[in-house]
Amino acid sequence: MLEPESRATEAPQRASDFLRTHQEEVLAEWEHAMHALHTDEPDRSSWLLDHMPGLLGALADAIDQGQQGLDTALAEEHASTRLDQGFDIGEVATEYALLRKCILRRLEAEHHPLAPGELERLEEVLDRAVVHTVRRFALARQRVLQALDRMTQAALDSPTVDLILVRLLTIVMESVLSVDAAAVLMVEDDRMVVRAAVGLGTDEALGKTVPLDEGFVGEVATRRQSMTLRSASTDSRVALPALREAGLLAVHGVPLLEVGGRLLGVAYMGSRTAYDFTDEDVLLFRTMCQRAAAHLTQARLRAAERSAREEAQRSLALLDALVAATPVGIAFFDRDLRYLRINQMLADINGFPPEEHVGRTFREVQPDDIADLLEPLLRRALERDAPMESFEFTTPASLVPVRGKSTWQTTVFPVRTAGGDLLGLGCTLVNITSHKHAEAALRQSVDFREQLLAVLGHDLRNPLNAIGASAFQLSRAEDLSPTEQRAVERIRKSAGRMGRMITDILDFARSKLGQGIPISRQHMNMAEVCQAALEELQVAYPNRHLSFEAHGDTTGDWDPDRVSQVLGNLVTNALHHGDADSPVRTSLRGERTDVVMEVHNQGDPIPSELLPRIFDPFKTPSGQAPVPAPYKLQRSLGLGLYIVHQIARAHGGHVEVESSAEAGTRFRVYWPRGP
Repeated sequence: MLEPESRATEAPQRASDFLRTHQEEVLAEWEHAMHALHTDEPDRSSWLLDHMPGLLGALADAIDQGQQGLDTALAEEHASTRLDQGFDIGEVATEYALLRKCILRRLEAEHHPLAPGELERLEEVLDRAVVHTVRRFALARQRVLQALDRMTQAALDSPTVDLILVRLLTIVMESVLSVDAAAVLMVEDDRMVVRAAVGLGTDEALGKTVPLDEGFVGEVATRRQSMTLRSASTDSRVALPALREAGLLAVHGVPLLEVGGRLLGVAYMGSRTAYDFTDEDVLLFRTMCQRAAAHLTQARLRAAERSAREEAQRSLALLDALVAATPVGIAFFDRDLRYLRINQMLADINGFPPEEHVGRTFREVQPDDIADLLEPLLRRALERDAPMESFEFTTPASLVPVRGKSTWQTTVFPVRTAGGDLLGLGCTLVNITSHKHAEAALRQSVDFREQLLAVLGHDLRNPLNAIGASAFQLSRAEDLSPTEQRAVERIRKSAGRMGRMITDILDFARSKLGQGIPISRQHMNMAEVCQAALEELQVAYPNRHLSFEAHGDTTGDWDPDRVSQVLGNLVTNALHHGDADSPVRTSLRGERTDVVMEVHNQGDPIPSELLPRIFDPFKTPSGQAPVPAPYKLQRSLGLGLYIVHQIARAHGGHVEVESSAEAGTRFRVYWPRGP
């Protein structure tokens, strides 16, 4: 019951004293109210208490000093800051309204009432602060919008990057009266280059470069934050000579950033008369730089798009020229088998101009016989997503009177984008009629040659046997002179050599006519067969040294005559092509599943260009390039090594060859012990 009387007796207080005494409580309540108002924008936190403590102090001073006591500088700075932070004018008015509500609520809870007239003075000062802040906010916003509108107008004609920069700096010079010089440095590799400059020091600044992390502009670029110098002409951080020589005082630098944070460059404005720029001027410059960065990004994207379009047009022109000039029919289909593109050659084959194909399906263009034959092939390539290569077909009988009888080869393949999406099918068509005729003629010629060789070899065997038998009978006559004995011996050797040649011809004919070289397997010891074959060869070549050795188990199932034939061909080859003074060495080595036969000789190595086809029939060394040690040619059909290879294959084995000047030449035959 005593509290009302106590409050009535308390002395009234001044509004200014109340604001100074309860500043912390009012600000805490106002901050809480602002947080509650902006719960949907949690990232807004830095703006709450930036100017409010100073603003409450300025309101208290204005109440003490009367109508002219309000410090407008703080209100102007607050308006510029709020504009830079993205506030609109309604939000600025709302925060002052909340401040008024928090002050009045605190007054209601206060034990000391205000003196008469103090509340009215408080309301008046608050109204003046609100009016001044809102007016300044509106003027600054209008100024920024006007500058941005000019910037937008300057970029309407899609100018180049350098022209955008010049227009930006010109607008800055015209919008901020205290600016005497401005420039933009663009990032190029690890440096920044002055690409545009206006005002003082323009000629000295253009084209100058600074490292990306050096000096004032380098610091702005590295930090990616705006910075201000108050005496640029004497500041040690200034690396650009133009900033010093122009005698600039205040210099403000702003990074030019893309949306993703990529640094494009740095812009700066400088004043020769002011040591600092107003908040409104800084806000205007920073906002224009942000807009300029967006225009620069768009210009870069437009340039990249234009370059990509030009490259695509060039590629398309090259493709069109290639498709038009190629002597092959080419067409592209979409996934519904509609023609997307076709060259003139294929259009002529179909009997329609290229433009009449586009948009029509394969079946709509082709006769039923062709569509029934090839459409399943196209759809199968789409379903399997795999090419169908070298499909051959002949002109259907119903179309022969119109198109003639021809043989065609077509290849169908999926066509995809760079990202892997299936666009449709590509198709090539080639008339191979002449190739088929040439192939048939060649096959006929080869068949005739091989049959002729077979008949010739068979028919020559009987007279050759007669020559051999007659020479044998003559060799047994006792009344022959030494000269006659040598002549008879030459006849026998020549007949033997001719016999081996005929055998090779017959084996070659059998292999080419599809019969294969016949073999008759029997269990045998290969070492014994080789020893006997070498003894016969030694008689034929009494002046040459033939050595033989065997190791391990050399038994197995082979054709003994064919084994002797292989060894005879290899040893004869070594005798003909090896050094006359060096031995020919033959060895057998029994392994787990194979017996390995080796024939080695020293002498000139086999030329490298002959090695890949050493086992081909009728081979001769290429004479296009000389070799250090030419492989000596023997007057023979060149079938010996081919027969060796075929006999080894018939037994399930294979032949290898190694040849060098140092190690000599070594033929190695692998004989599997059984089929």
